[in-house]
Amino acid sequence: MSRRDQIRMSDQETAKFLEDGRTLQVATIGQDGMPHLVAMWYCLLDGELAFWTYAKSQKVLDLRRDPRLSCLVETGTKYEELQGVQVRGRGEIVEDPAVIEQVGELVYARYNDGPINDTVRQALAVVGAKRVAVIVHPDTVITWDHRKLGGGY
Repeated sequence: MSRRDQIRMSDQETAKFLEDGRTLQVATIGQDGMPHLVAMWYCLLDGELAFWTYAKSQKVLDLRRDPRLSCLVETGTKYEELQGVQVRGRGEIVEDPAVIEQVGELVYARYNDGPINDTVRQALAVVGAKRVAVIVHPDTVITWDHRKLGGGY
């Protein structure tokens, strides 16, 4: 069995890793062809990565021109602890207020303590008025979990 096969995560492991992850690195393709890389808070929407961002942000401008993107969630400080999921695919910009609200609430719930009450919903609606949702439709998912090597290289 190849080293690559030894460290690959199962679908269930991948889903759990993304559910537990904290920061999504998002790379879009700039107008000059250079990558534009940012860190985003995210959620899972129907099993796919999703985030919300300002409609006029550079990543949205890039995705309107070229929907290809690459995303990464990773963790670990030593080689034998490294885990990650890279998703390469297409970013769908969603301007439907109901979807933007849903993604905003899911992201808020992931990163903030406390319930989403009417006050929080109103605040999210104000912020969401200038945002879009981006749903990541994967073409390729690459995973690794070096813990499966048992401390070896």
